[in-house]
Amino acid sequence: MQMTRLQELMKECGVVGAGGAGFPSYAKLSDKADTVILNCAECEPLFRLHRQLMSEYAEEILTMLDTVRSAVGAKRAVVAIKSVYTEAIEKIDEHISSFEKVEVAHLPEVYPAGDEIILIYEATGRVVKPGQLPISEGVIVYNVETMLNTYFAMTENTPVCYKFVTVAGEVKEPGTYRVPIGVPLKALVELAGGENSQDCEYLSGGAMMGALAKKNDIVTKTTNAVLVLPKNHSVIMKKKTSTKINIYRAMSACCQCRMCTDMCTRNLLGHPIEPHAFMRAAAKGMTSDLTAMLNAAYCSQCRVCEMYACQQGLSPASLIGVFRNKLRENGVVPEKEPKFTDVNEYRKYRTIPMERLISRLGVSEYDVEAPIKEIPKDFAKKCKTLKIMLRQHIGQPAKPIVKKGDEVEKYQKLASCEGLGAEIHTPCKGVVKDIKESYIVVEVKE
Repeated sequence: MQMTRLQELMKECGVVGAGGAGFPSYAKLSDKADTVILNCAECEPLFRLHRQLMSEYAEEILTMLDTVRSAVGAKRAVVAIKSVYTEAIEKIDEHISSFEKVEVAHLPEVYPAGDEIILIYEATGRVVKPGQLPISEGVIVYNVETMLNTYFAMTENTPVCYKFVTVAGEVKEPGTYRVPIGVPLKALVELAGGENSQDCEYLSGGAMMGALAKKNDIVTKTTNAVLVLPKNHSVIMKKKTSTKINIYRAMSACCQCRMCTDMCTRNLLGHPIEPHAFMRAAAKGMTSDLTAMLNAAYCSQCRVCEMYACQQGLSPASLIGVFRNKLRENGVVPEKEPKFTDVNEYRKYRTIPMERLISRLGVSEYDVEAPIKEIPKDFAKKCKTLKIMLRQHIGQPAKPIVKKGDEVEKYQKLASCEGLGAEIHTPCKGVVKDIKESYIVVEVKE
């Protein structure tokens, strides 16, 4: 398949990065790449989705990976997978001999191995410089579900209307479900048998990088997991702390021990982000160290600093995230060629074993199997309506191309995007009940 045809297919079928921020997949394709990496590392504790999909659809995913490699003219494709994912590796081994230019890179069971920049270093030894994209090092990265979605787009012309989501934590039957986009999170929790108690909070995503969510929040193309935890769990309490309180705590308790910087995953790769210096500046006044503040732009928000490293329980990543967003809002961009040092010689001694992280977070009891399960055939109809967001990706929100009252067929396009973005489709037959600035409501008929 030619690269231009693959780009058209990805855009038309609304394929975006299914494991993170939702970068439009067609925009990653480039003939400057010599390596295409399949991300099967899964950053977050308790996540099982990617290894499950690899076990279930190894041949399809490898086929698509090799198709992408061929389309961009890359010399090789690399399946980057943690060595502890034995079942998935066995399935890969059954099919990989059919793909001459596809190889496997075994990754350690550490956090955050699934971070794109960390993954590239672990799989290839290449370091993506601060502020640069992977293509600057000749690399394209796609995750497992993104490749599976592209395979179905290529073979069946099926747009992305469904999402695999793991439901874990305080639920009766943890599992992974393929559900229509647009359903509420509470419907997924009901699929998993419901909450074990009434005093629970939802996280959309994982314990490290996930965000607090409401029960009526909606599944999008980038929803990987719903984690249900008690309201008084330390992870929930941490994420509820206000920015004002976090600043006061930094001013009163930060002892400048440097643990946050010494364990910062990007700093260990030579990037200029220094959380301890940021905290010092935040405590003394933002203008006391402008360099430290501006280097906040290079934070990956992995949250190692605040969820693992800081012995005072402070929140560098949360404060950095707020400040970084303000930089963007005010049009402040990072330096084109920021300071870069080599990979820290002590990096291999400062990686975080996943088992230890799970224990530190207090979620060991939830570290159980969450197998892929079938959903009832009438699941979408029971939900009655689908609230389909117009921005499920990085870039411009899609613009509706349907009108209120229109009847729509399954997989019909609802909204389109002219610039960087992704097309939006309906997973079910129905009627357009309402159109708002940020979403379309479809009443499910079938």
